Amino acid sequence: MPSVAMVDMNNKKLKEMELPALFGAEVKAHLLHTAVVNQLANKRAGTACTKTKGLVSGGGKKPFKQKGTGRARAGSSRSPLWRHGGTVFGPLPRDYSYTIPKKEKRAALAAALAAKVSENRLIVLDKIMLAEPKTGQMSSLLKNLGVAENALVLLGAENKNVALASRNMPSVKVLRMENINVYDLLKYRYLITTGDVLTALAEVHGK
Repeated sequence: MPSVAMVDMNNKKLKEMELPALFGAEVKAHLLHTAVVNQLANKRAGTACTKTKGLVSGGGKKPFKQKGTGRARAGSSRSPLWRHGGTVFGPLPRDYSYTIPKKEKRAALAAALAAKVSENRLIVLDKIMLAEPKTGQMSSLLKNLGVAENALVLLGAENKNVALASRNMPSVKVLRMENINVYDLLKYRYLITTGDVLTALAEVHGK
């Protein structure tokens, strides 16, 4: 089983922690791709809308008589061929979301976690606590851990000080354990969490 050093908030090693089997999964790129595409599709609003000739206002009156003008016959001034006419085959509101099998989703999450371990981008703390909700304190913590930017902080429970201290840092995101997802794991370079959270993740997702 893979192992990782558990450190305190000053980056002092406390012990070697053996990781659950979940973190030793095979990293399969196609599963990661499938999960990310699915997550991005589910986030799409799908509100893009264009008007067909039946939706454009006006055009009820025949623009000119059928015969005798020398022009091509026309029944509406809102034809797609006309200026200010409707749009043909334009986007209409739709639902882009779809589901992928639970086993595939779980395997993708395990692969994303295993990738962090194999790349030495997993930082395990004994606890994550800030005295005040100050951005400077969060910045100091990251500096102590040798993380300059791009960090995902995974918490087991709500921690207002950590959440507020990170809110003003564009390259840092704080997530509750139940909201963990493949997209954020891949987007952020480092994963910072605690040993308790890793154990809980293994219990929930390692079945």
